[in-house]
Amino acid sequence: MYRCFASQLILALLLTGQVWAVELKRASLLDTYVWRNTSDWFGGFSAIHIAEGGERLIAISDRSRLITARVNRDGDKIIGIEILGQWPILSSNGRVLKGRAGDSEGIAVASDESIYISFEGVHRIAHYTAHNTITRVLPRPREFLNLDRNGSFEALAIDNLGRLYTLTEKSRTLRGDIPIYRWDGSRWSTPFVLPARGKFLPVAAEFGPDGRFYVLERAVAFIGFRTRLRRWEIVNDAPQSEEVLLETGTGLHDNLEGLSIWRDGQMRLRATMISDDNFLALQRTEVVEYLLPD
Repeated sequence: MYRCFASQLILALLLTGQVWAVELKRASLLDTYVWRNTSDWFGGFSAIHIAEGGERLIAISDRSRLITARVNRDGDKIIGIEILGQWPILSSNGRVLKGRAGDSEGIAVASDESIYISFEGVHRIAHYTAHNTITRVLPRPREFLNLDRNGSFEALAIDNLGRLYTLTEKSRTLRGDIPIYRWDGSRWSTPFVLPARGKFLPVAAEFGPDGRFYVLERAVAFIGFRTRLRRWEIVNDAPQSEEVLLETGTGLHDNLEGLSIWRDGQMRLRATMISDDNFLALQRTEVVEYLLPD
């Protein structure tokens, strides 16, 4: 009886498109570096971008601060991070962003090295062309206005065609899936959704140099945080070949919120993640790196 019911349930889910095949693969921890600085603006990092073969870092905090830095390495180990500059992210009218309007969460670096930034609180995506310049806010569809106040655009990614993708931390479709919003330069669309699994919530996204779509997720427990990293191939606007690369136990890492996927000098695929310490003494800013299977 139960076997028959299970077969009928699977068939029904297949017909409604709700069954997602998952493959488990294993990422290998390379390094965990605790980044310290005594400046009052330092901390709260919610996004990261790694460039120049792992030697350059761009990060933003959730208090609208942009940081550039040089990463010093010894093999697979980070031995130091030298801050090169830091700037406030300015609004479209040239003012320093504060409060809910300044809750910057995601970053995507375009081919011309300009930067797109996603915000929650006031749900929007802005284009930031150079340091100390004002931002251009992209058009906002009405759907953005109804998103969860503290659970919208933590994640932002850009594909090789220059199209932006953002996804919500908490807001879901009626079926419980994660909606993906895409900006093609002239309009927003929702080309596909991703399956939500368990208590993990998406906090960062990235298109890797392999063309696959990566999503960093976080689960919060009373005694710490858990981290999960998934990826998909996107074929004709459909996510395929879902893989779980990493799923940690509670407390292995701090509050990882930023993600960058890149290849090192040996052409190995790496994931670099950064933690948001919430400006709390009990937490820490970690830069964590994993070697990923191709």
